[in-house]
Order: sequence, then structure tokens, then C-alpha cells
Amino acid sequence: MAVNITTTWLGDMKFESTNPSGHNLFIDAGQENGGKSEGYRPKALLLSGLAGCAGLDVASLIKKMKLKVDDFKIDIEANLTDEHPKYYDKVAMHFYFQGDNLNEKKLQKAVDLSVEKYCGVMEMFRQFSELQIKTHFHNKSI
Repeated sequence: MAVNITTTWLGDMKFESTNPSGHNLFIDAGQENGGKSEGYRPKALLLSGLAGCAGLDVASLIKKMKLKVDDFKIDIEANLTDEHPKYYDKVAMHFYFQGDNLNEKKLQKAVDLSVEKYCGVMEMFRQFSELQIKTHFHNKSI
């Protein structure tokens, strides 16, 4: 399946990029690199794509498994190499779940399925990054 994205220069360091969903986003450099910080940074956008991919998988599995979760978030810490071309060589993903009587075993299975089977962005990151995945549970009733 082919995916088409068009990214158009808007002047200075700013671009507008289309998305198959119909929503556009802006990409811009920081002031230290000649931009005005009016958009996403490309490398950070990759990390958002990784979190979004895994998050959508896990949210879908939470629904399918009929699990009760009050709050769910993903934090990512990534190390950018010093030499050009700079890339993320180490990425740590932290999955946080909060709720009453969380089914930790099933939630961990949902995370594992995303990480090991479903998330295509995760697979792309495996080609150039060392990935570390951690799951954190915050049971309110405990």
C-alpha cells in the first residue's frame, strides 16, 4: 500500500506537511537553527509517531480485552547521537497505567503485543535504535 505525503516549504525553515488522514502539520526549526519554533521538530515527531503507534495498539487491545483503565500515557526518553547524521541510538519507552484494580497481567500482554507484533513504527526503530520498554502500574485501590 503506497502512502503519499506532500511537504511544502512556507519560507524560512517552516514547512507544511499533508497526512493521509486529511490533517496537516507544521514542521519548523528552532530559533537556534534559523526557524521560529512554529512547528514540530522532525526527529521529535518520529518519537511522537512511535508513541502514537504503540498507544493506538494498546488502546485497541484495552477495548478488546474490556479492561478498566482510568489513565494511560507513554513517556519516551531518547538519546541523540553527537555525530551527523544525528539519530536516536537509544530509546526508552515507559508505559504508565492508572486505575482501580488494574489487570496488570492483561495490560502487560497488550504492551507486549504492540511492542513485539503490531507496531510497525517500533519495528522501524529496531533497525537503528536500542529499545528499552518498561511498564508502570499505579493502582489507586492499593
